Amino acid sequence: MPGTTAPSSARFEREATTIRDWVTADGSSGYQAEPGRYHLYVSLACPWAHRTVVVRALKGLEDAVTMSVVDPIRDDRSWAFRDVPGADPDPVNGFGLLREAYEVTDPDWSGHVSVPVLWDRREGRIVNQESADVAVMLNEAWDEWATEDVDLYPAEHRDEIDDLNAWIYETVNNGVYRAGFAYSQDGYEEAVLPLFDSLDRLEERLSDRRWLVGDSHTLADWRLFTTLLRFDPVYHGHFKCNLRRIVDYPALWGYLRDLLSVPKVRATVNMDHIKRHYYMTHPQINPSRVVPLGPDLDYDAPHGRELLGY
Repeated sequence: MPGTTAPSSARFEREATTIRDWVTADGSSGYQAEPGRYHLYVSLACPWAHRTVVVRALKGLEDAVTMSVVDPIRDDRSWAFRDVPGADPDPVNGFGLLREAYEVTDPDWSGHVSVPVLWDRREGRIVNQESADVAVMLNEAWDEWATEDVDLYPAEHRDEIDDLNAWIYETVNNGVYRAGFAYSQDGYEEAVLPLFDSLDRLEERLSDRRWLVGDSHTLADWRLFTTLLRFDPVYHGHFKCNLRRIVDYPALWGYLRDLLSVPKVRATVNMDHIKRHYYMTHPQINPSRVVPLGPDLDYDAPHGRELLGY
């Protein structure tokens, strides 16, 4: 999960990712895709990391790109590797903290320790820490070893996907954080109002089409999915994004259930990790660290979206 700061302007700012080398099928980038060479460090709580987990599953790369999960409870030291339910000790380097991977890559590292991390076993370093890059690489670099024939970033739709991703990231994916971590009333309102304007816009777009772009789900859908999934259980209350819930949007609520029904996707969801991470690691927002039991949502209710045109 990318880093955050509390600037003097009292508006939330996100620390940019800087380790952004690239894995390619032919190795022209200096990093060649090979089965077993690369390892993905993720948190199942983090929406940025979650989208890479989804892409890896949809492409059938479980054997080609190995993966391990950090403990959802993090502290000021960084994400930790612990033998707890749904998480793993580090099987590659034996690290106790993900920070160690950053310090091995750059001994002078002073930035935020974020997930996901794509690690190169051969070079012993992080290749990339930017989820958008990692998702594209997983979609195209390891096709020789993918067990599922799916392209989530088709060439004919890339411009539209990129345009959608730009405003969805700014106002929705990052918008919930800008609202939740605002340090002033003005900063909060400057985030929450565009967030709901964008949700209204997405509701209209998805009212007569099944997917955001084209005739199948793409990276644009999976970028939005991880935020929608966390919205009612976390962002609505914890981040004060409470003008409306996703269940109050007929198209978005059906769309979320539709995406959850895509084969392999439900297995990537760990709601326990999601809720415990947010409610237990943000004491400035939830000092009691009490994790709410609700909401009680029926993700398996029929969505009917297969009847929509594309």
